[in-house]
Amino acid sequence: MLKKFLLPAIAAAALTAPSSALADELRDAVASDMPQLMDLYRDLHEHPELSFEEVKTAAKLAARMRALGFEVTEGVGKTGVVAVMRNGEGPTVMLRADMDGLPVTEQTGLPYASKQVAVPASGVETGVMHACGHDTHMTAWIGTAQLLAERKGEWSGTLVMIGQPAEEIGLGAKAMLDDGLYTRFPKPEAVLAFHDAAQFPAGMIGYSPGFALANVDSVDIHVKGVGGHGAYPHTTKDPIVLASAMVMKFQTLVSRESSPLDPAVITVGSFHSGFKHNIISDEAKLQLTVRSYSDESRKLLLDGISRIAKGEAIAAGMPEDRMPVVTLEKDYTPSTYNSPEFTESVMAGFRERFGEARVMKVPSVMGGEDFSQFLRASPDDTKSLIFWVGGVPQAEFERAQAGEISLPSLHSPYWAPDAEKVIATATEAMTAATLDLMGLANVQ
Repeated sequence: MLKKFLLPAIAAAALTAPSSALADELRDAVASDMPQLMDLYRDLHEHPELSFEEVKTAAKLAARMRALGFEVTEGVGKTGVVAVMRNGEGPTVMLRADMDGLPVTEQTGLPYASKQVAVPASGVETGVMHACGHDTHMTAWIGTAQLLAERKGEWSGTLVMIGQPAEEIGLGAKAMLDDGLYTRFPKPEAVLAFHDAAQFPAGMIGYSPGFALANVDSVDIHVKGVGGHGAYPHTTKDPIVLASAMVMKFQTLVSRESSPLDPAVITVGSFHSGFKHNIISDEAKLQLTVRSYSDESRKLLLDGISRIAKGEAIAAGMPEDRMPVVTLEKDYTPSTYNSPEFTESVMAGFRERFGEARVMKVPSVMGGEDFSQFLRASPDDTKSLIFWVGGVPQAEFERAQAGEISLPSLHSPYWAPDAEKVIATATEAMTAATLDLMGLANVQ
């Protein structure tokens, strides 16, 4: 199926530009849908739900997809939604939107700002906000579904659209796959998604062929020591000094063991030890985030952390029964890889549609995205692409470029994208890419 349908479609997408009339027609259709899409956006923004708690959100999306004629299954991977539209022979293409909000108290001042509160895994009540823009993702997903449902005469194949839970904790994509996403439902030959961007002007499209986002690992280290009086350090084995040596030595994994051409990050985000000025504690606890791209680089960093932790303890004279305990969080977010040829082909179509100035190749980032799981689950039979759609209001972007203001990042309580431009751009882009891949000329 991949060879018969998708590869010719990729070639056609790269070589055949849509006519100006077709591009204008699709853009006009998006513009016509924007008022009701913005109503949906404001509703989703005002009523976010945390990871694996997206029950009401999923129900809203599922109801709209049923009304469009999709076969809809809810509760996939706990709260995920799968909507399928079969439309003759052709490739199977999957479009993904993530649904969860973050435990962030919104401070944007928007008239439809979230006032939701919830209790996340930390056990501390917090506000809930779509501080990562998943509300724009879902709205554009619905917009794309509407346009494709209206244009069934222009494409052939099977369209699979998924509302994915729990991206923010890196577990939702795997949960859907473990629940039979690729066995209970048509398995895709191409998977597409987008993410709003807090560093690019609204309406810009950014892409990174190959590695686009990083492996994300969380590491806990329990550093054991021998406590005592702060006035008599020679009678102790100070875990703070030992842990400090580890913190500094970890950086040599990046600067001296990892290739300078292979990006890597080790950040110690938490260092806890002791309770009083004059007491040397008997333990310290470190929490690390570790970022890499390749599986080989990931292994080098994680093995190195364990080796350095033990080596520093030995150098400090710690006995064998007081060696540090290094714990790697089992569930990690794998690096996201954009299939290079597929990515360039889709972007060729975007350049024809949006113009060279709006479509730019951008550097990869060390953030994480569990969209990666969809390619990893079928690396030989699936092509994958996630791209950026800029969300910074133009006036704010220009002021930031002039050094007058600092822009809020994703996950900031102040992040308020130019939602209308993000949604309009992403809806047009996702629809156009799908029509390029599934257009009748490509599957005959």
